[in-house]
Amino acid sequence: MNDEARKNLVDIIQAAEEIETFVRGMDFKAYQISLVTQRAVERDFEIIGEALNRIRAIDEELLERISEYQRIIGFRNILIHGYDVVDEIIVWQAVENHLPLLKGEIQEILGA
Repeated sequence: MNDEARKNLVDIIQAAEEIETFVRGMDFKAYQISLVTQRAVERDFEIIGEALNRIRAIDEELLERISEYQRIIGFRNILIHGYDVVDEIIVWQAVENHLPLLKGEIQEILGA
């Protein structure tokens, strides 16, 4: 793996950890009423999707080791371009159901 790909993987881990920090102790209702938290979480998901997009350009084989990378990149595109139709429950479900898996896969790739 080259340095650029590694940097992007580290960016994903950092963004995932930030999301975990932002929502720690929250349930969906608390998330739903905290616009600041919503925007912070959405921004970090944008970073995650963009990092995967950059990896796609430099190491397609590495990207194949990350499950649902296409959906994650698509989610990033919705957050950026479809900002007016973002559904908080979908973002929350990504936090609860998909982020732990992604983080685990990236940590495994990095050997952490």
